[in-house]
Amino acid sequence: MLVCSCFAVSDRTLRKVIESGAHDADEVGERCDAGTGCGGCREEIADLLSRHLREMPVAGAAWAA
Repeated sequence: MLVCSCFAVSDRTLRKVIESGAHDADEVGERCDAGTGCGGCREEIADLLSRHLREMPVAGAAWAA
């Protein structure tokens, strides 16, 4: 699915950028330009970042079990 129309950046590309270490929308923009044009996709970028953080394992979670 196309997320950033200005630079033709897909959700797949955004996930790869986020998984490679981008921690916020500005870092995503630095790596693939998404969110640096009209800004209409920044909310979707923030949602993808948030989902990625929720899916990451919590350090020390095995100790809590």
